[in-house]
Amino acid sequence: MSIHEQPPETLQKSLKQRHLTMIAIGGVVGAGLFVGSSALLHTSGPAAFISYGVTGVVIVLVMRMLGEMATTNPSTGSFAGYARKAFGGWAGFTTGWLYWFFWVVAVGAEAVIGGKLLQRWIDLPSWMMATVLLLAMVATNLRSVRNFGEFEYWFAGIKVGATLLFLGLGAAYVFGLWPGHTADVSNLTDLGGFAPNGWTVILSGVVVAVFSMVGPEIATIAAAESAEPEKAVAKATNSVIARIGFFYIGSVLLLAIIVPWTDVEIGQSPFVDALAHMGIPGGPDIMNAVILVAVLSCLNSGLYTSSRMLFTLAHKGDAPHGIAKLDRHGVPRNSLLLATLVGFACIGLDYLSPDTVFAFLLNASGATILMVYLMIAMSQIKLRGLMTPDEVARLRLKMWLFPYLSILAAGSIVAVLVSMFYVETTRSQISLSVAALVATLIAYRLRRRLNPPVTSHPAPVTN
Repeated sequence: MSIHEQPPETLQKSLKQRHLTMIAIGGVVGAGLFVGSSALLHTSGPAAFISYGVTGVVIVLVMRMLGEMATTNPSTGSFAGYARKAFGGWAGFTTGWLYWFFWVVAVGAEAVIGGKLLQRWIDLPSWMMATVLLLAMVATNLRSVRNFGEFEYWFAGIKVGATLLFLGLGAAYVFGLWPGHTADVSNLTDLGGFAPNGWTVILSGVVVAVFSMVGPEIATIAAAESAEPEKAVAKATNSVIARIGFFYIGSVLLLAIIVPWTDVEIGQSPFVDALAHMGIPGGPDIMNAVILVAVLSCLNSGLYTSSRMLFTLAHKGDAPHGIAKLDRHGVPRNSLLLATLVGFACIGLDYLSPDTVFAFLLNASGATILMVYLMIAMSQIKLRGLMTPDEVARLRLKMWLFPYLSILAAGSIVAVLVSMFYVETTRSQISLSVAALVATLIAYRLRRRLNPPVTSHPAPVTN
C-alpha cells in the first residue's frame, strides 16, 4: 500500500449540511408513522393525535438538550461521551452499548420487514430478499460516509415528499376541495366520541408513539463527520421541532377525519385506507413502496449509527481496540461488519424461530432507547449545572427554561418507563430491557475487574 493509500486516523468530515438536515428529518418520519399509527388509531380513536403530540414535546425537549451538548462538544460518540463526562465510565459504557444493541436489532428487524414488503411484488422467500437488502445497505455504508449521506438524503426526501403529498391531498379532501366530496369531520365524534375508549388509553398510547419517533438523535452522531459540526447540529436540531408537529400530528389528525377509527386494523397502514377512501387508485402499491423506502432508510441509518457507536466504544477501551480501525475510505469497517453479522443472525432467527428468539430480541431492545433518552436528559442537567455563567452565555444553542423543562423531560421519560409495567402489551419489553441494562452494568464491572484503567503517574524529575 502506498503512502497515499494509508488509512486515515480519524473519521472523514465529508457530510454536508443538507445531509445532516435530512438525516434528522428522516429519523422522525419512518415506518412507525406509516404503519405504527394504526395501533394508536385502533385503540385510542380520533384522539390518537394527542398521544403523538405529547410524545413529540418530549422528543423535541430531548433533542434540544442533546443539541446544546453537541454544539458545545460535537463528537462521534455524542451522548455516550456526554454521559461519561457527567457521571463516569459506567454511564458512557451502558449508554453506548444499550444504544448499539437497540440499533443492531433494529437492523435485523428492518431487513426482515423489507423482505416481507417485497413479497407483494416478488414471489421469493422473505429471508432471501431480507439478505439482499441488508447486503445492499452494507455496500452503501462501506464505500464512504458521503455515500451513506447521499443515500439517506434521497431516502428521507422520498419519505418527506410522500408525507407532504398526503397532507396536501388529505387537507383538500377534508375541506371539501375534492371532486364529489364535501367538507366532513364527523368521524372525529360520531363513532363513540372523540376519545371512545377513555383518556387512560391515550396516555398509555405515548408508550407506543415514542418508538415511532426514534431517530432524530442520529444527526448529532453524524455531525462529527461534517465540516461544520456546531452549525450542522444547531440546524438539524431546530428542524426537528416543526417536522414532528407537521408530519405526525397533522397526518394522524387527517387520518382520524378521513378513515373511521373502527375500520383501522393494527398492522395495516391507515394511509392505505385513507387513499382508498379518497378513491385514489393503486393506493396499496403506492404506500407499500413508500414504506419500503422508509425501511431501507432505517436500515441504512441503523448500520451507520451502530458502527459509529461501536467505533467510539472501542476508542474508549469499552470494546476491542481493533474494532476502531478505519479503512482507506475513513469507514470503521470492522464495526460495520460486526453490525452486519448481527443483522444476518436476526434474519436467521426470524426464519428459524420468529415467535420466540427473534421476538425475545425485539422485546429486549424495546425500552432501551428510552433509557438512552433519559441519560441524555440527566447528562444535560448535570453538565449545564457545572457551567459558569460565562460558559452558559457562550452557548450557541441553549435549552429553553433550564432547568425546568429539562426536569420535565426527564420526569416524563421516567413516567413512560414506569407506565410500561402497567400496559400489558409493553410489560415484556420493559422487563427485558431492564434485564439488558442490568447485564450491561455487570459487563462493565467485569471489564473493570479484568482490565482496570491505567493510572498515569508523573515522570520522575532528574537533575
